[in-house]
Amino acid sequence: MSKQVAIAGGSGNVAQEVINAILSRGNYKVVVLSRRDAVDSDTTHVQWRKVNYHSHASLVAALDGIDTLLSFVATADMEAAFELQKVLIQAAIEAGVQRFAPSEWSSRSESGIAHYAYKDETRKYLEAINKEKDQIEYCLFQPGFFTEYFAVPNATASHLQSFKMFADFEYRRAIIMEGSEGSPLTLTTVGDMAKVVALALDYRGKWPTTGGIRGTQTTISGFLSLAEGIRGPFQIERLVPEDVNKGELKASWYPIIEHKALPDEYRELFSKSVTREYVKSLAAGGWSTSDEWNRLLPDYKFISAEEYLTKVWKAT
Repeated sequence: MSKQVAIAGGSGNVAQEVINAILSRGNYKVVVLSRRDAVDSDTTHVQWRKVNYHSHASLVAALDGIDTLLSFVATADMEAAFELQKVLIQAAIEAGVQRFAPSEWSSRSESGIAHYAYKDETRKYLEAINKEKDQIEYCLFQPGFFTEYFAVPNATASHLQSFKMFADFEYRRAIIMEGSEGSPLTLTTVGDMAKVVALALDYRGKWPTTGGIRGTQTTISGFLSLAEGIRGPFQIERLVPEDVNKGELKASWYPIIEHKALPDEYRELFSKSVTREYVKSLAAGGWSTSDEWNRLLPDYKFISAEEYLTKVWKAT
């Protein structure tokens, strides 16, 4: 009987990238857990199971026969987001799931990003329940920034919904914190991250609890130099830390986050907030991840940010 991996929040764009990578390897059957009714899918390799996240029994039943559970569920309410992770963990343990990956897929732990607070609470919860005795094997998959974000407006991934970040390659401009040029930064393509997750399913050793993935390791200054080497001179705006810490964003522009889950009336306010949070966390090294999976999968060849972005922008 083939092994099964369940994907919570499997209709999301990052989850879809991971599902594709898993199916490409062909070693696992994918079970998508969703609040929605089942959709048309390849029933040979993908099965949809409708679940009620407020029902423990529903989740336990849906996880019957599952070897690994990958979570991509999240919500803007931090308390509710943590509760979602917690109920998945509790159900996974009761159902006998061997491995679990919480909804991470971005910065390192303790990044200081307000809307990622639930990630840190989930990590603490996993540490607590495994303190006396291992209840479930788990890994926090952390790839840093997806390199694709810096290819916008070019759509370079199959499913990832990209939006601009602190460095806008299209209009050659960037926003950083004053004095943060030397802060470390990790970039990984979503394709590489997805393939690493697929390989991790077949990894025979114990998963590392922190699973850093590094496509490219650099600094803010190094990345901006790379950007200018590809696109030409950038206008770089440096924000005063005191202003940012007061909740102010004194910049001539900021990236607008276009996301289907974000109502139009909140878009500008949310975009400003995210820009402040990301600039602060960048300065503090919050987007510099560790390299556990690079060391555990030494034969895997990552696409560097330079290679990826040069190819994208030279073609435009």
